[in-house]
Amino acid sequence: MIRNPIDIATRVSTELSGIIETIINQLDTGEPVTLAAVRSFIKHDLPAEMNETEQLHHFDVDESLTDELDELIDQFGESAAAMDFVYAFASEQLTRVIEEVMNDENREIPPTLQDVQEAILNGLGASLVGEGVLEEDEDDVLLPEIEDLIDRFGPDALAEEFLRYE
Repeated sequence: MIRNPIDIATRVSTELSGIIETIINQLDTGEPVTLAAVRSFIKHDLPAEMNETEQLHHFDVDESLTDELDELIDQFGESAAAMDFVYAFASEQLTRVIEEVMNDENREIPPTLQDVQEAILNGLGASLVGEGVLEEDEDDVLLPEIEDLIDRFGPDALAEEFLRYE
């Protein structure tokens, strides 16, 4: 399976990204899901109401999800890891933590997910609760969330790529 850099997910529409993530969660085969598997699922196993919407898009000016997926397969190959095309954002709480690590005066290089994890393990979450930046119960979700992002995108992924701006 070919692994792609994280920024390719930004080339995917939010609709297709969401469907890819849903399909990955539904398939749960134990093996990494490829773009070919996603294409097959969309073509053969897509729920009827979603398939009807997909057919309507073919008459619209917008690209359909199938067309968009076919373009990705043409660019990156059928064996590309589908997870690479899922766009992920940090929660509001984790975004605050990432920003805090990014704004550290002593930091010379942009922080990675592993750097953020280390900051959380060293008590940054509790410190931000003490400062009133986070609520008391919000720091409990930081470690599982950063670990999930590390599992999905690797420890060296730039943390700033996951910031949520709302």
